[in-house]
Amino acid sequence: MRKTSWNPYLSGALAGILLALSVLVGGHFFGASTTFPRVASVIEQAVGIDTSKVVYFTTKDGKYGPSSLPNWQLLFVVGIIAGAFAASTLSGDFKLQVVPDMWRERFGPSRLKRAVIAFLGGAVALFGARLAGG
Repeated sequence: MRKTSWNPYLSGALAGILLALSVLVGGHFFGASTTFPRVASVIEQAVGIDTSKVVYFTTKDGKYGPSSLPNWQLLFVVGIIAGAFAASTLSGDFKLQVVPDMWRERFGPSRLKRAVIAFLGGAVALFGARLAGG
């Protein structure tokens, strides 16, 4: 497995098979965006913030609150991280970098500029994912 990239058609087909299996076996479409507010609620509770006062965490019988973890979605996110690490290590492509080369080339040396762009991009992506119900 010393290949640095996969055929996009094969990757898409495998992702589609994985999605179908997740629905057939687990009864859920895979997704990750809801895991982040759930983890945030656990962190907030750990530092002493009363999450029972936050409507988002108490809605739908605590679906998004600290008591909702661990669940299959958290394991999915952990699996994504572990799988990405394993794939990059096995391909020989893994390296620790503070700023990826692509980001430095595209947005220049300014840390503030890169941080603002990354934050805004993440906010737009998260908003879109939540708007779509995922």
